[in-house]
Amino acid sequence: MPQPVMFYDGECGLCSRTVQWCLKHDKRAEVRFAPIQGSTYAALDLPNKPVDVSTMVLAEDEKLFIKSTGVFRLMRHMGGIWAPLGSLGLIFPGFLRDKGYDFVAKRRIKWFGTAEFCALPTPEQRLRFLD
Repeated sequence: MPQPVMFYDGECGLCSRTVQWCLKHDKRAEVRFAPIQGSTYAALDLPNKPVDVSTMVLAEDEKLFIKSTGVFRLMRHMGGIWAPLGSLGLIFPGFLRDKGYDFVAKRRIKWFGTAEFCALPTPEQRLRFLD
């Protein structure tokens, strides 16, 4: 499997917007995307794989990073100002970062709705999506 891969809730409006944000800001086009509900995630055989779709999972270096750690490590792949901000975010204790992550995750559907439609990726972007 190519890495890094961002696994996201394919039914979540916030997750869908996050994927679109990544497509715009990942200038090196190195991050791949796959829904947690898809076959790529189902076939993933790594320890501690979450089954809860309310968390974003980043597969990187044959490891899984979840919640705020996954978000900040994902930001480091974006380049530009986002890379140092991602590194800076990782300085804070994980339990504090994850409290904020959990607060948003619990309310994400209420605040952002569901992913009722998907933006059509360009042919180049389409290559970055896994099932």
